[in-house]
Amino acid sequence: MDTNYPLLKGIEQGNFLALARALTLVENDIAPSADILRMLNVKSAVPIIGITGPPGAGKSTLVNAITEQFAKQNKKIAILAVDPTSPFNFGSLLGDRIRMAQQFNNPNVYIRSVATRGALGGISAKTIEMIDVIRAATFDMIIVETVGVGQSEIEIAGLADKTVVVLVPESGDEIQSIKSGIMEIAQGFVVNKADREGADVFTNTLKKLVLHHKIPVFKTVADKKEGIDELCEWLTIPVESDGKRKASLLAEKAFKIIAHYRMKNVDKVKLHSEMVKALKRSDFNIYKFTDQWI
Repeated sequence: MDTNYPLLKGIEQGNFLALARALTLVENDIAPSADILRMLNVKSAVPIIGITGPPGAGKSTLVNAITEQFAKQNKKIAILAVDPTSPFNFGSLLGDRIRMAQQFNNPNVYIRSVATRGALGGISAKTIEMIDVIRAATFDMIIVETVGVGQSEIEIAGLADKTVVVLVPESGDEIQSIKSGIMEIAQGFVVNKADREGADVFTNTLKKLVLHHKIPVFKTVADKKEGIDELCEWLTIPVESDGKRKASLLAEKAFKIIAHYRMKNVDKVKLHSEMVKALKRSDFNIYKFTDQWI
């Protein structure tokens, strides 16, 4: 592992090339990624902000506006954009960071995309490991953006210090989801594209819904940089968390890491190939089929 000490030193010094190399090794399970993870000096005090919400809510534009605001304050920001993976070709469904293009040459901003790798809630063990690598660098804040596709809001809450759920004035269906439990994990809501018709009514309804939970609701028009100052000011306020919640979140993190390594020998491509063959048999039974993989 001595030969990789310069890589670790580079990460700790904020070298983006060293960070990119380490992230690639970890993401793809390339040796010596396991040793790198175990030797990291993870700065647990670096806040992680989770940004989630339905497709089309303008999350990337909002993240861009937030990042620009903090970069002006000479803060170093890392962005990890989690894109859902196609269940058919295992490739990323989105992968477009075009809305953050103006940040690419900013020396205080580091942007990395990562696929969910089939994790139902959008956050895989690889995402957790990559965030720890980033946390070992010299950033003031890490922003994790993920698409709300089912359980993503719950998943990101188990990873972030602050979870922000982004909605738009047309998000009537999401209000029902909030009643179902998102309210328990969101530290804040953002009504983006607030210059649209019905934004005031929707925002007031949302504020009434979360009033007793003391959850703030912000109105933004991210592409015009409106409402960003107030949101960024709130994002910098430290979160008061009890030990029980921290232990619960870390246990969930450990569970994901353990599950990942226990499933390491299961080749998903081969699994799909064998499934195609098995389906040709008239007596196919998925429970008997999975016996060979357990």
